Amino acid sequence: MHHLNPVSISLLTLMTSNFGYIQPTFALDQQKVLAALQTVVMVRGYNDTGGLSYGSGVMVGDNKVMTNCHIFRSTKQPWVARGEDTYSIVSVQADRWHDLCLLKTSGVPFRAANIGNSRLLQRGQEVLSIGHSNGVPTPLTSVGTIKTTYQFESEKVIRGSAQFRMGASGSGIFDIDGNLLGINTFKTPGKPAYFYSLPIEWLASLEKRPVETTFPIIGKAFWEEDDDKKPFFMQTAIPELNQDWLKLEQVAQKWIVADPKNSDAWYALGNAQENLHKSDEAKITYQKSVALDVNNTDALFRLGIIAKSVGDRAGMHEANIAIANINKELAQEYSRMLGCGVEC
Repeated sequence: MHHLNPVSISLLTLMTSNFGYIQPTFALDQQKVLAALQTVVMVRGYNDTGGLSYGSGVMVGDNKVMTNCHIFRSTKQPWVARGEDTYSIVSVQADRWHDLCLLKTSGVPFRAANIGNSRLLQRGQEVLSIGHSNGVPTPLTSVGTIKTTYQFESEKVIRGSAQFRMGASGSGIFDIDGNLLGINTFKTPGKPAYFYSLPIEWLASLEKRPVETTFPIIGKAFWEEDDDKKPFFMQTAIPELNQDWLKLEQVAQKWIVADPKNSDAWYALGNAQENLHKSDEAKITYQKSVALDVNNTDALFRLGIIAKSVGDRAGMHEANIAIANINKELAQEYSRMLGCGVEC
């Protein structure tokens, strides 16, 4: 099966008779998270060379498993597993472009995940990634926050800091109440990396797809397009990670031409301008980003930093108040970053 590049991560497993325990960085309702963990399964199959391939999936209904289509490209007879127990796959409904497959299974006794709402996600919101990394039979959980969401084909693709690695393709991203928000799907290459999940809202259209009974599942996903054909939020990721500010500026300008009301596009341009030492231009650009999305805390952070660089205490305080109205924990992080103590 085709997988994403592995990354080095810290993992959290939950306390039960079968799981070890590591103290999470924020308060979790262990019962709710344990319930979410028990909805995650493995998806396995033998590849063309006879080796065992694997991915993850999430129960979303009676005998229904949601996962990524790309994990079925090199196996003709996949199955669903939990520990030593295996369950046959009866059929599949495939949305190859969005890289989502809905498996119909037989005899699976596990409960379905509670379905959440990814449309309501906010930057800084705490989330959990639960999947079978590297084929480990026990599902593992990493903790993180929502970095941002990107409008794409009527829904929002999620970028979070809850990391996942090889074998976790098709696993779930959950809120801290255990509600399924999306399916972990792809990441940028190298370290550091950006981690992307597909919104659970695409399940509704997936359920209307034709029923298929033949594997492998072949077809390109949107995130595998040539670089210049990828969504702009992906085109800006690599130059941002590589600190190629001229390239980021060029791509962001194209993004703005294509979608002038996109707050993330303006933020990307501001980020490039700021790092190209065009602080006055960056300030105006970040202000446009916030005007389009008052919840864009990334742009508010940068406005505060620019204000600090010129000794603008009022500007620092204004950004702090705006962030606090969105997320008090982010406001505290902002104050620490700017060296303001409790509050700027």
